Amino acid sequence: MDSRRAVIALGGNAMTGPDGSATPAAQQAALAVAAGAIAEVVAAGVEVVLTHGNGPQVGNLLVKNEMAASVVPPVPLDWCVAQTQATVGFTLTDELDAALAARGLDRRTAALVTRTLVDPADPHFAAPSKPIGRYLPAEEAARFVALGQLWEDRGPRGWRRVVASPEPRSVVDAPAVAALLAAGFVVVCAGGGGVPVIAERPMRGVEAVIDKDLTAALLARELGADTLVIATDVANVVLGFGTDAARPLGRVTPAELRAHAAAGEFGRGSMGPKVEAALRFVEGPVDGQDPPRTAVITSLENIADAVTGNAVGTILTAA
Repeated sequence: MDSRRAVIALGGNAMTGPDGSATPAAQQAALAVAAGAIAEVVAAGVEVVLTHGNGPQVGNLLVKNEMAASVVPPVPLDWCVAQTQATVGFTLTDELDAALAARGLDRRTAALVTRTLVDPADPHFAAPSKPIGRYLPAEEAARFVALGQLWEDRGPRGWRRVVASPEPRSVVDAPAVAALLAAGFVVVCAGGGGVPVIAERPMRGVEAVIDKDLTAALLARELGADTLVIATDVANVVLGFGTDAARPLGRVTPAELRAHAAAGEFGRGSMGPKVEAALRFVEGPVDGQDPPRTAVITSLENIADAVTGNAVGTILTAA
């Protein structure tokens, strides 16, 4: 069955050059390619919400923080997430506008800087473990430790900053996304998992990084989407990755995929979060008011087929 509302989570390959370059020109060229694939989905009559990663972009800001630390105070991590959401958002909407117009589609686009609620008691805050940014020598890292940041000795490569990666609890601005969808917009939001905030009065940003795919799954549930597409740089989830016994997964049940995950098939920093996000989207109770839910993990060029019912990739459907 074709999708009527889809959340598409763009991976880092949709925003960097083939060699991983994150120069402005490389990012714009990559986003133009992604916009063409997304425009095909919109042309099929699907309501589309886009989320995206921001690892290279935040990494660039962190380098600027490091280089300018003796001149201006470092920008906090939640500000970095907000800034990169805005930059990627406006660039992607510009490219989408062009791709939609080229197909004769009279659709509007909007980018929304989006907050994601986290729990201040989340255990990840007590034991930060998410590495971000570049490696530095001990004497340089010490400058940032003095500013209250947590850095760890990672051996011969040097020291690297680690931060909390708490669970997303709700997308604060999901009602605004829904309103934009209802008004006919293609919406770009929740970049980098959203700006992490805690529910104080006023609401306050915190130094953390939220997994972008877990936020995409949560947002898709909150918006009542029937399809979640996680676009990455491979066409399928692979069992036995890197071995002679490697094999791609096509259609799979939640129970089967959970079993593979429990057996350690998927890396924590690579495919693991994508698999977990797909599972969270399709699992759980489904009442008569909910649309059937399907998650697809596939490559960027397969996005249109994934949404319009001719899915190529690893396909997971609610039991």
